[in-house]
Amino acid sequence: MMKISAFGDEIAVDFEEQLRVMRRLKIPLIDIRAAWGVNCSQFTDEHLARIKDLCARYEIAVSCMGSPIGKSPIQDPIEIECERLRRVGAVADQLGTRNIRIFSFYPEAGVDGAAMQSAVDRLGNLTDIATSLDLQLLMENEKGVVGDLPENCLQLMKAIDSPNFRFIWDPANFVQCGAAKQVDAWWDALHPYIGYVHIKDALLTEGASNGHSERSTVKVAGHGDGQVMELLANLQKSRYDGVLSLEPHLLEARHSSGFSGADGMEMAVTALRGLMAEVGIIEGR
Repeated sequence: MMKISAFGDEIAVDFEEQLRVMRRLKIPLIDIRAAWGVNCSQFTDEHLARIKDLCARYEIAVSCMGSPIGKSPIQDPIEIECERLRRVGAVADQLGTRNIRIFSFYPEAGVDGAAMQSAVDRLGNLTDIATSLDLQLLMENEKGVVGDLPENCLQLMKAIDSPNFRFIWDPANFVQCGAAKQVDAWWDALHPYIGYVHIKDALLTEGASNGHSERSTVKVAGHGDGQVMELLANLQKSRYDGVLSLEPHLLEARHSSGFSGADGMEMAVTALRGLMAEVGIIEGR
């Protein structure tokens, strides 16, 4: 059984409108990246009070904080991100989740041995904090960071090897790095580290190769080259009982966010539910 979540700010800037649409679409969980245009790392006590009240009213639980932690230059002082993690961790605790999405830093000049070691050290520092606060860090395979290609993600996961540091498999992100047939090639190696799954798809660009694909056209699940059907089938076989989080980016993909609108989110959840039914996944509520 798997539950569907969604990035609410893909729907609207206004947080109540996010929840109103999600309730209509019967999406029981929300990933909170921003509310009322304010990033989750900058929420005040007033924001938190309003968010808790609205989530209770619409009966939608918070699944994950879509933080920007680690989406920053690798040479920046790590103390900046450590403090941001403590702040987002306190927000997560208030909102009833342990899950915090993070990234693995932008290298100065490509992913070489020094960049990989620096990322390991920095992510290790964050994982130590997460462990002390009983948080679950979830590393997304974003294009351009150290952990973008499947082999780089695997190296980071093996190096840190902590239950408080898990992997988000995002099929579209791998496609945008030029990683073809990602599930066929990398499921066996990466699936033990999966803690969360993002659902969006994309088309490989012509002539794409590992690490060198331009940002390609994003599609709903099953309409691109992300092998989303195969990923869902393997998740089902492995008895994954976690979250499938919709981050469709159908209208716009920005550096720290994306947008699909209410109609786009409805298209995205309909496509996902269609694939889940084909694979035989029972949707949790």
